[in-house]
Amino acid sequence: MKSFLLPDLGEGLAESEIVQWHVNVGDHVDVDQVILTVETAKAVVEVPAPYSGKIVSRHGNEGDVINIGSLLIEIEEVVTETSATHSTSTSSDAATVVGNVSNHTHHVEVDDFWVGPAHHSNSEKTVTAMPSARLLAKKLGVDLLKVKGSGHDGVITDTDIYNELDRQTPGTEVLKGARRTMVGTMAESHHNVASVTVTEEALLSNWSQQEDISGRLIKAVVFACQKEPALNAWFDADTMTRCVHSKVNIGIAVDSSHGLYVPVLRNADRFDQQGIRHWLNDTVEGIRARRIGREQLQHATITLSNFGAIAGIFATPVVSPPQVAIVGAGRIVEKLVLQDGQPIVIKALPLSITFDHRACTGGEAARFVKVLVEHLQQPTVEII
Repeated sequence: MKSFLLPDLGEGLAESEIVQWHVNVGDHVDVDQVILTVETAKAVVEVPAPYSGKIVSRHGNEGDVINIGSLLIEIEEVVTETSATHSTSTSSDAATVVGNVSNHTHHVEVDDFWVGPAHHSNSEKTVTAMPSARLLAKKLGVDLLKVKGSGHDGVITDTDIYNELDRQTPGTEVLKGARRTMVGTMAESHHNVASVTVTEEALLSNWSQQEDISGRLIKAVVFACQKEPALNAWFDADTMTRCVHSKVNIGIAVDSSHGLYVPVLRNADRFDQQGIRHWLNDTVEGIRARRIGREQLQHATITLSNFGAIAGIFATPVVSPPQVAIVGAGRIVEKLVLQDGQPIVIKALPLSITFDHRACTGGEAARFVKVLVEHLQQPTVEII
């Protein structure tokens, strides 16, 4: 029987959330058959089986956050030509190779310690826990004696600590997946970015009733980036370098029940409005089904948040390094304005643009906002 541990899924990520199990105890699996889906801070990843055989045990429930090295399944191996080939490159004790996801074996430190006086007797209890779980228990005030370990041979993991905390304090929610990622991203921005927000309004008197707001916003952001590329850039404070991009890859903030996702519309300048709408529909559907790949969340050069689709007029959107700017669109409102000396009611789109003042001047940001508004105020046509 062989044990299969959660492997390194790439990019230095230490933990993952179990999204869905695709197999049950007693099932027969083949090599490279997908056994579960997990979500890391970067993307949703399908994990394949390293061996063929019968699943003897399965560890971890959907929604659990688990660390690299946590026991996933135990397999009663069926020796085949394919599995024999895999076996030559894996440990006979605990597998960490997952198809083509990872080819590295990880040594996971486990602490064995006695609970009680230094001179213990046979009646005293030994608690076995991962070092990170011990630290977490101390921080959260969880008594390790009350925790049942779900890891290999009863090892206490971080997930066990969180589960015990949930039982001790009803209503406490452990942040997972996209919400957990958001914590780090927002903290990094708060500590490292010199944020300045400029607000403006685009008057929409030339728009038709059937206007696709998201499509118009994306086309306007592309146009503004082409006219004032300083905001379509990445900034590295450590090396004091700025990379101004010729391509426009727009990260589109999408709210979901699982948290905030920012999929990237690459080469946005190549899409017409119909293509943009098709991409948006497919992407939102994939996020709701938690089928978003790592590559779909990478390489944004600027971000757009249409928060007004829910509520809010003006805001202070948060820049995500290494990007230097984010465009926020608020709720469309009606305004009373004078036109040829006569008061008329016009719809207006509030805009909030936050930029990193370390990498962009106020003039660059103001010119970006100016051309952004001018583009949005154009009549309804298929805008290039």
